Amino acid sequence: MHTAAVNPACTDIPALTFGTFTQDLHDLANWFKVCGVTSVAMESTGVYWIPAYEILGQRGFEVILVKARYAKNVPGRKTDVSDAAWLRQLHSYGLLRCSFRPDAEIATLRAYLRQRERLVEYAAAHIQHMQTALMEMNLQLHHVVSDITGATRMRIVQAIVAGERNHDVLATYRDARCHSSIETIRAALVGNNRDEHVFDLGQSLELYDVYQAKMLDCERKLEALIGALNNKGVRPVGSRPNYASRPSRSTHLPSISGPHYMACSVST
Repeated sequence: MHTAAVNPACTDIPALTFGTFTQDLHDLANWFKVCGVTSVAMESTGVYWIPAYEILGQRGFEVILVKARYAKNVPGRKTDVSDAAWLRQLHSYGLLRCSFRPDAEIATLRAYLRQRERLVEYAAAHIQHMQTALMEMNLQLHHVVSDITGATRMRIVQAIVAGERNHDVLATYRDARCHSSIETIRAALVGNNRDEHVFDLGQSLELYDVYQAKMLDCERKLEALIGALNNKGVRPVGSRPNYASRPSRSTHLPSISGPHYMACSVST
């Protein structure tokens, strides 16, 4: 539920409680309109504030977001109704410090970036699962190839999952840029290929590939949105670093190409 309070001079009932369904939030906005409210202060509690914040903003209210600790330093006001009334009073005096909330387009950009960060974390868990499966099979690739998501290891893992067991054949998947020799890789690929370990490896690889595909979907959204922002005249901050010239490029960076790349800082 959401408890809201308005100026007691506006209505006989200055505090009401509303549900959290979308229609309830529109009823809250209608009540504010009837009471002549133009500016709303609300506490940020988890993610529960987001629907109310967005709907009130769409209905034309000036909404500020306040951290709870800024409004609860006075003892004795512990109920939802009294908290709402106290928040309204502080807001009417201009004593509340609002949290940063970006414009709608930047908030959308941030949402895509955060979703991609979550996908990177999920994919990392399956990289660890692949590494565990390889160690259980006693395939010592981690001693001869540094990056499990690099070209050499991914080709070898894909071939093992596809059914290849000959270590001489697997060693031929070595990438030309790999520092280890083909003989070293061949020796590391002599292992104990039990079916249950190969099954684990295959599932981890499949899930990793799913998250990689979802990251690409996020990057397409990011590229389209950044291009739209640039077309509207939003000035890019700096330019895209030339990662291609660096020997140790992070594989977690979005692969957004062309002049649409814009470095920006969006945070709460």
